[in-house]
Amino acid sequence: MMPSRVLPLVLLVLAALPLGPVAAQFGGMPGMPGSPGMSPGAGSPFGQAPQQGPPPGCQQLISFRDETQKHGQALSVAGQKKAPPEEICKLFKVFLAAESKMVKGLEELSATCGVPPDAIKQVRAQHSKASQMAKQVCDVAAQGPRQTGPSLSDALGTTPTVPDTSAKKSGAGTFDTLEGSPLSR
Repeated sequence: MMPSRVLPLVLLVLAALPLGPVAAQFGGMPGMPGSPGMSPGAGSPFGQAPQQGPPPGCQQLISFRDETQKHGQALSVAGQKKAPPEEICKLFKVFLAAESKMVKGLEELSATCGVPPDAIKQVRAQHSKASQMAKQVCDVAAQGPRQTGPSLSDALGTTPTVPDTSAKKSGAGTFDTLEGSPLSR
């Protein structure tokens, strides 16, 4: 696949990553406000919910998600700047490493953090799509710069001619008519 065709595909893959829907799944984690079983006044004499953070394992998932988003954003910026395939390949490798950490974390901590199996399935599917895209980009990067073919002048065996600007002009210009230039009137 040509590098010029790969970069738009990179942007499409990044736009389709399910980081938003997965991030929305963290609202139902045990111990988080708004999760099932947490009443607004539980544990507080003043009727306010106690300020608790997510369990440590779920906090780790959030850090994995943030790291994956950071690397995905860097990849997206490189694609928009039309970075060379070698640079995008490196960014893809870092992104895939972060994403695989997130997938493993989701699989291991799904019960603790209340992550539904459908969300894990979506992340796995997007990870495989991103892996395929990275393979294509890295294959293009491994080929090196494309060889440019001969120009039309080379193929025809001629040299391009440049108009001679030192020749005296006859006075006829673009705006001249049969009766002279309307601009000089």
